[in-house]
Amino acid sequence: MVEPLQITEQITEIAGFGLVAVMARKGIGAEAIGQALGLAAPATPSWTGDADLALIGTGPGTWLARCDTPSPEWADGLAATLAGLASVTDVSSSYRVFRINGAGATRLLQRGAFVDFTPPAFAPGSVAVTVIAHIGVIIRQIDAAPTYEVAVFRSLGESFQHWLTTTAATL
Repeated sequence: MVEPLQITEQITEIAGFGLVAVMARKGIGAEAIGQALGLAAPATPSWTGDADLALIGTGPGTWLARCDTPSPEWADGLAATLAGLASVTDVSSSYRVFRINGAGATRLLQRGAFVDFTPPAFAPGSVAVTVIAHIGVIIRQIDAAPTYEVAVFRSLGESFQHWLTTTAATL
């Protein structure tokens, strides 16, 4: 007798993070932004950094800067650091972020996103700006476990959470 495939995933909502939209000014490239921030700014849909400052490439000359536990002055500090190089807007309260990990995480996201999640096409450090269930999402792969974070606009968070739980129940 063949045992049924066990698919499990863990879905949690992340809170307390800082998220800042960064848009390079005309003629300013990823190299200049990265140099000012002290890390390599992605020029492709990918991310770099750590819990204190991660830079998520979302499009040409645009990033989301993320901090797990920002100080109240974190966004203002980024704006001061990037003065003359980029427009900076605190969007922390504009997004809901869901962390999805476990054996079924990739399969769950494959049910909604038209993204090739197989390595090396999508691996730790990868980012996709796409749509799931008619909802704009930003997916970033954190590690090889795999663990993903999915950011959605706050106003669509309940709808996305409904899709997540409904779809997870079918796996």
